[in-house]
Amino acid sequence: MSLLCADIGNSHTTLGLLDDGDVLDHWRVATLESRTADEWNVLIRGLINQSPRSEIGMVTGISVCSTVPSVLHEWRDMLARHFAAVPSVVVETGVRTGVPVLMDNPREVGADRVVNALAAATLYDGPAVVVDFGTATTFDVVSPRGEYIGGAISPGIDISLEALGRRGAQLRKVELLRPRSVIAKNTVEAVQSGMVFGFASQVDGIVERIIDELGVEPASVNVIATGGLAPVVVDECRSITDHQPWLTLRGLELVFARNT
Repeated sequence: MSLLCADIGNSHTTLGLLDDGDVLDHWRVATLESRTADEWNVLIRGLINQSPRSEIGMVTGISVCSTVPSVLHEWRDMLARHFAAVPSVVVETGVRTGVPVLMDNPREVGADRVVNALAAATLYDGPAVVVDFGTATTFDVVSPRGEYIGGAISPGIDISLEALGRRGAQLRKVELLRPRSVIAKNTVEAVQSGMVFGFASQVDGIVERIIDELGVEPASVNVIATGGLAPVVVDECRSITDHQPWLTLRGLELVFARNT
């Protein structure tokens, strides 16, 4: 038996089958706002039925968070019509997470950020910073008491690279790879250097400032990287203490357990 978890982001949707913290299988698909409820149903059933470790009849629950309202609307329709017999939880206002959100307006905090905070507070002791590399790079801060106390948002790696290619007359979008050196010898590697080492330095700089504001020993803070683009820069970040690719999925499993 397994739980289907779905993290619907602006660019990609991460799907996973979880069983008590164990990720049985996972997929990453494009988040298309034009995709209908029926199309999502066909896609999900096809992926799960092709999994060597599960099948659609083994899904005993569904847990969802989304940053795209139009896509979430189609998911609600899909859950109601195609998975009506399967218990489901959509992370939104009113859903129990156990994470106090200490913000000016808690409702404006993305569901995925609260889910990440829950996973970090559950899996790690002490204060934590979750760095999620997605369409935006987000920094979410968890207090030693497991409270979500705020964070930062910056443009993501992919959209920064895309903007550079559009606005730079002699530049073009390049593959995101680690270049041979910081001091590049050609234009492609120069762009790669700026992206990879530039974003790594941004992460280290913001994390350092966060820890200063927290007023705690740097060694006591867990800095957790997650998100689809994390592998691009995580090895270059001096401040990252752990890489958890499925942190959001783990958090969705925890939310489901608290609400069913």
